[in-house]
Amino acid sequence: MHIPELALAILALLVTPGPTNTLMLLSGADRGFRATLRLVPLELAAYLCTVVPLLLLAQLAAPTLAMLRPAIAVVAGLWVLVLALRLWRTPDPAFDGPAVTARAIAVTTLLNPKAMIFGIVLLPQAPATVAVPLFCTLVVLTALVWAALGSHSPLRHGAGLPPALRRAAACWLGFVSLGLLAKALA
Repeated sequence: MHIPELALAILALLVTPGPTNTLMLLSGADRGFRATLRLVPLELAAYLCTVVPLLLLAQLAAPTLAMLRPAIAVVAGLWVLVLALRLWRTPDPAFDGPAVTARAIAVTTLLNPKAMIFGIVLLPQAPATVAVPLFCTLVVLTALVWAALGSHSPLRHGAGLPPALRRAAACWLGFVSLGLLAKALA
């Protein structure tokens, strides 16, 4: 695969709305763009913690890694369901914490099934010295776009995340969770 094709494939998968992108959007809406910037390195580090070992093992253990896909999808689906349930609850008036935590970004990204596709399928298509920096650049750019979209959301109202946006995101994450679980159990 040529580098422009690889870049487009990576970008197409990265921009697809999923759990990590949803959390970056919510953080942008909740905290604003500048405050969300501190979550971007966490997202990148979490992706790299999953993608790099998979990339290194892709040539050696591809059949074994393929057998792990359903188990990873179940764990990811359950985690996303937990996030959806947490977001669904209406915060009490004393709630002053962020809707999206650093831990939520890290764990969600570590369990993101997209990482498996990056590490096993896409990144091995080019030399690691090219593929990994390209991947890192595109992860950061995508995270910034989702954070910016959230920070410029018409539903943002300066005093945290509106309950309507929180519930819409919870529904979306619930849908993603059910999709992951159905795929894993099929």
